[in-house]
Amino acid sequence: MYKAKITEMRGELRGLNKLIPETMAEFGALSKAAKDGGPLSVKEKEYVALGIAVSQRCEPCINFHVEALMKAGATREELGSVLAMAIQMGGGPAVMYAAHALACWDELAA
Repeated sequence: MYKAKITEMRGELRGLNKLIPETMAEFGALSKAAKDGGPLSVKEKEYVALGIAVSQRCEPCINFHVEALMKAGATREELGSVLAMAIQMGGGPAVMYAAHALACWDELAA
């Protein structure tokens, strides 16, 4: 389910890249600049992004950041700690999206 959602979203993003290539290239550059350098590791930055994605209720963002966290060497236990903070800050709606994040993790890890 989540792998299919990630694949489908990537297809939609390719369409957007074709329509507005300059905007998407600049967004890509912004993303790269935010992730490169600085005192935080890529994994720590991805945890921040995941927390924001949960609080903003962006399921495609959650899926992409869970995938990125796995590639960055995150653990399920660390994920749980970040999700707990997102829930503390976001209440009931964050619980629902935190569950999506955990389900995505578990599917990708399988």
